[in-house]
Amino acid sequence: MSDISPVSYEMAASAVARITLDRAEARNAQDTRLLYALNDAFERAAADPEVKVIILAANGPHFSAGHDVFESGNNVAQLQKSMSEHHTVTTAGAFERPGAEGYMAREEEIYIGFCERWRGIPKPTIAQVHGKCISGGLMLVWPCDIIMASDDAQFLDNTVDMGVGGVELFQHAWEFGMRKAKELLFTAEWLSAQEAMRLGMVNHVVPRAELPQRTLDLAERIARKPSFALKLAKEALNASQDAQGRREALRIAFGLHQLAHWHNHALFGSIMDPRFYRDTMKKRPGEARDDAPVKDR
Repeated sequence: MSDISPVSYEMAASAVARITLDRAEARNAQDTRLLYALNDAFERAAADPEVKVIILAANGPHFSAGHDVFESGNNVAQLQKSMSEHHTVTTAGAFERPGAEGYMAREEEIYIGFCERWRGIPKPTIAQVHGKCISGGLMLVWPCDIIMASDDAQFLDNTVDMGVGGVELFQHAWEFGMRKAKELLFTAEWLSAQEAMRLGMVNHVVPRAELPQRTLDLAERIARKPSFALKLAKEALNASQDAQGRREALRIAFGLHQLAHWHNHALFGSIMDPRFYRDTMKKRPGEARDDAPVKDR
């Protein structure tokens, strides 16, 4: 395993931290190591009293190709065993237990668990998205408070192609609206940055060359505000969304997500429909990640 972190951290300006996904060779596909490094970076920024705003960016041609289905050969037992290499942060536990119990615990920790932790950071967060953001990639941007997108950004959740009902952070209805959420999931079609802004998921669409500076400009404007007032405003807005039943809906969707995994496992011996591999994973990993999304387990 490389000693080079898959995530970088810097102070982009006074009071503004920038966290950057740095696994460009894999199109920032999220293996377990990247997710723990990202969580560490978010915790570092959250704990630093000098940081008032956090930017999440990415190196390479695309923001994120989603979950890395090539990790450990997508071997369930190996993925569960690998959890022992990390300092876990939730109470899910039981990662190496057989059957659905261990695998569900893993996804409670590194997927929905991390996403909810990041959503609750008491500081404004801004996702800086360019290129493709596929399935699991949505789980990195949706916890952020503001989404800045380049004019070439595209979004996709193609989990239904894999025999699963949606990514583990099932916020589709809140991000797109109910009708569009159903269309996007049922068809697994791309959503442009411009349409995402029209639907309310994206705040601003800017030319790609201007994206880093325009994102930083926004972060610096926010950072001029009192930190405690920012925290309270964020907490109140999050609470208003949760009062609509978001948390309960997510838990139900997460349970259905696990049901889909083990339905596929019973039928095919794989937690995803193997036709997904046959149709979109025929290329070598580095090639596939450009035009055939590396998708959510």
